[in-house]
Amino acid sequence: MKYKQPNRPQKSWIRWFAVWLASFTAVVVLMPALLVRTVPGSGPVPDAVNIKDSMEVSRQGEPPWIPVYLAKEKRTELVSLEQYVRGVVAAEMPMEFELEALKAQAMAARTYILRRLLDGDQSSVPVPEAMVTDTTAHQVYVTDQELKQRWGEENYVSYMEKLNRAVTETKDIILTYQGQPIEASFFSTSNGYTENSEDYWNVALPYLRSVASPWDAKLSPRYKETITLTGKELQRMLGLSSAIPVTSGNTSSIKVIERSAGNRIKKLSINGKLFTGREVREKLGLNSSQFQWKYTNGKWEITTFGYGHGVGMSQWGANGMAKESRKAEEIVKYYYTGIELGKASNLLKGKVSNKIGFPAYKSRESGKNG
Repeated sequence: MKYKQPNRPQKSWIRWFAVWLASFTAVVVLMPALLVRTVPGSGPVPDAVNIKDSMEVSRQGEPPWIPVYLAKEKRTELVSLEQYVRGVVAAEMPMEFELEALKAQAMAARTYILRRLLDGDQSSVPVPEAMVTDTTAHQVYVTDQELKQRWGEENYVSYMEKLNRAVTETKDIILTYQGQPIEASFFSTSNGYTENSEDYWNVALPYLRSVASPWDAKLSPRYKETITLTGKELQRMLGLSSAIPVTSGNTSSIKVIERSAGNRIKKLSINGKLFTGREVREKLGLNSSQFQWKYTNGKWEITTFGYGHGVGMSQWGANGMAKESRKAEEIVKYYYTGIELGKASNLLKGKVSNKIGFPAYKSRESGKNG
């Protein structure tokens, strides 16, 4: 009987195909778990969640899920609404602040993300599976793991207890105007007044009106700051064609043309060139658009008052009000004119955004409390 040569090419092909199939299956199953994970404390997560589903599940009595893009780690983390609010409050306010100020911040943070969910707003998010980032492009957010490193073992338990109270005692509460969630902007420190929205963003919103905020000057370490620039630096940063002339300390080449209701510089002229106060603030990296200047010892000294854009709730002002025994509701109704408190769950019922059609991803982990 003649010996038959085995068909080696065929067996090799079969082995290669088996290896390829196993590798492909592993990638399909494992990659979503590597790129998108849930956070302990978020509770059980639906098998498949996307942005649209994150609102859909709320109709079944479950919380909406917030996919947060962690910029430094370049991955998306899936958290419940209240877990997200907790991470924002921890990032945006010192835990030494009064409880009522933290509660006011929690309501503002919850309102911000709910508005994005309802509007289907994915602006400034670099990946399709996320709703927001953890940066100042949206709201700063920190994970529990980061908080343990930031606070240390000694403070973690007491701070987390206080933080949980702020979130739990305001659970589901949002800020509304005519039944809809507001643009709940906030900032660190006022110059003594908050700003009308149109004076900084060119959009007039009836609940973002200028109000007095006298607490900031007494409490905030960021109320006043002075920076020093050379004439060449100032010329370059402002994009001027020539240096600003100075004669015997006279700085008449810089003139304020208009001030806002919040006493910030709205328009000014520098060397005959027209700027908004916001433009100068951003070009020079100033803390505020209320600033003064003087030329001394061959350099420009620019002093700012306040820290941030000035629109909405002042965080240090909120803490000042809380120190005067004002409740969180009083604080938010003071800084956001004419608003009411509402419930996120009521607005989410049956309102699934049609503007977002993100690919579903599967979570491979279930969170546990703590």
